[in-house]
Amino acid sequence: MRMRRTVSSKTGENPVMFAPTQHDVRRFFCEASRKISAREPLTPLEALAAQWIDQHPEYREDLADAEAAVAASYTVEEGRTNPFLHLSMHLSISEQVSIDQPRGIKQAFELLAAKRGSAHDAHHEMMECLGEMIWASQRSGLPPDGQAYIDCVRRRATR
Repeated sequence: MRMRRTVSSKTGENPVMFAPTQHDVRRFFCEASRKISAREPLTPLEALAAQWIDQHPEYREDLADAEAAVAASYTVEEGRTNPFLHLSMHLSISEQVSIDQPRGIKQAFELLAAKRGSAHDAHHEMMECLGEMIWASQRSGLPPDGQAYIDCVRRRATR
């Protein structure tokens, strides 16, 4: 995946920011899947992705051809989950929990995982909360509400 240079509007500095395109993300997962099959060494991020790829064998066909993956369209009308979005959300949640950002998400995740019996099931429920937070942010034009996200995960842990 590519790194892009952005300019901070506050400082005028040029920090390197991770901002992959949709095609970059799809190629990343396809390449990780290829390396898994070929038993080639993985980067740390690919190793994390491999854990989630292994738990989703239903996506193997989607990950087998990078060019087809780049061209593929996953619409709500098709009634199919976008495997790249799904795997990306697993990676995002893994990172959030590992660094406890937003603060409190790690504890909320642990409560939910204990209630559901697995980290994987907890991730799937957290995806709903993460999606709601992003949707609300896009709709309102406000920054994502991390506390609302954590509260959603906690509510799911108490049901």
